[in-house]
Formats: sequence, C-alpha cells, structure tokens
Amino acid sequence: MEPSPPSPVVPTGRDRFWWIIRSGWRGRCPRCGEGRMFASWLKVVPRCDHCGLDYRFAAPDDGPAFFSLCIIALPLTAFVVWLQVAFEPPAWVHLVTSVPVMTLGTLLPLRPIKGWLVASQYVNRAQEAGTRGLWSDLHGTSGESDFDQ
Repeated sequence: MEPSPPSPVVPTGRDRFWWIIRSGWRGRCPRCGEGRMFASWLKVVPRCDHCGLDYRFAAPDDGPAFFSLCIIALPLTAFVVWLQVAFEPPAWVHLVTSVPVMTLGTLLPLRPIKGWLVASQYVNRAQEAGTRGLWSDLHGTSGESDFDQ
C-alpha cells in the first residue's frame, strides 16, 4: 500500500506538549497521529504505515530506562525500605509484594516513555549539534532536514 502524503497535524504553541504526550502514550506516529510507532513492545517501526515518516531520526537510547528508574524505581525503593523498617516483614513478603511491584512498576512505563521521547524528538526537531551534514551523507538525504521527509 502506498503511504498517503504527510498531513501536518502537529500543533504549534502550548498544544505541542499535549500532542507529544498523546501520540507517545498511544504509540502513534508523531507526524500524522494515525500510524503505529512500535513494531513490538519497544521496537520502533522503520516507517509509519500511514504517512511514511522514516523513524531513522528516533534515538531515545537509554532515556526510557533512565526516566523509569529515576521517576518510578526510586520512590518504590523508598516505599520498600519504609515497609522493612516500619514492619520488619519476613523475606517472603518482599518476594511476593516488593519484587513484582518493582518489576512491573519499572517495565510497564517503558513503552509510553519511549513513545514520548520519540515524539518529542520529532516535534522539537531534536538532533545532535553539528551532525546534520554527516546524517545527510550517511542516509543520502542530500542536505534536507530528516524531519521534513
């Protein structure tokens, strides 16, 4: 199926933040809001199946894990330590409660966080400083912005 031409759906101003949050949470293309962003749990598709956006720009790297650990794991760890100090439960209680809560609490948010980071990279045209020429040479885009595909 031939991808339809890109439609500039990305809002401007204050609505940009909510566009990033919505498209990242739903795992939808940050350009059209319709196509899938993910091929599997955390694997980004190579190209949007609706508008044809090439996801080669997407490089969230370790960002999702970092934010998951800092925002979620640290408070959960504090809770588990408080539980131990306050009630001194046996080890099996932590095995049954704390381990699953920590595991699910850090793994479940990875996909929305990665979606937010990819959408934010697209909406804000984020790329490493001074790499536009190198990126264009590497991917044969002849100097045009990779975000304006």
